[in-house]
Amino acid sequence: MPDVTDATFEEEVLRRSMDTPVVVDLWAPWCGPCRTLGPILERVVDATGGAVVLAKVNVDENPSIAASFRVQSIPAVFALRDGKVVDQFIGALPEDAVEAFVAGLAPNEVDRLVTEGLESGDEEVLRRALELQPDHPGAIAALASMLIANGETEEAIGLLRRIPETAEVRRLLAEARLASQEVRVDGANVSELLDGLLERVHDDTGARQEFLDLLETLGPDDPRTSDYRKALAARLF
Repeated sequence: MPDVTDATFEEEVLRRSMDTPVVVDLWAPWCGPCRTLGPILERVVDATGGAVVLAKVNVDENPSIAASFRVQSIPAVFALRDGKVVDQFIGALPEDAVEAFVAGLAPNEVDRLVTEGLESGDEEVLRRALELQPDHPGAIAALASMLIANGETEEAIGLLRRIPETAEVRRLLAEARLASQEVRVDGANVSELLDGLLERVHDDTGARQEFLDLLETLGPDDPRTSDYRKALAARLF
């Protein structure tokens, strides 16, 4: 593929990596190891059939890209996924090492099933993914979301307990607990529900958990979240 430039880096690397892993090869014409590594990278990435793409950057002509990676020596190779560096190496590695590096980026069967399940909304596809990898965060979050929508909250909560807590996991757990209590939440009635619970949070642990779950459904960007957290703290302390 043509070299990526300072002008095309955002489109060809950062944005593209949101859909497909991108291997960035930082090189220069005068660099002997670069001339050795370059063809190896091209062969190995080409063998993925498009599952991984290669972006070559001439550091002499594109100093801004080199500076952004804080490159001190070349060849330097960086792997990006979702706009972030997920792996890297310096120097000319042998072909088997490059193959292992690239293989770690290509979507595996579990990832393929999760993507298929998300696109199709097929619960069984996600269950197959979890048979292969029981703690896959993406498969668990996607399946839990479907289960909550179907009223199967107990299974959803059990699945979510398998994986580390993140903002998404907290939100889904909150939604599952609220759904299990048949608490109907929409943007118009959250404030009314919170106001009603606020009178009970000091002495009622169930009301306190429901209050916190409602805040999770609002999310940190909703200005009401901060206001109600302060109100909760005032009632508890």
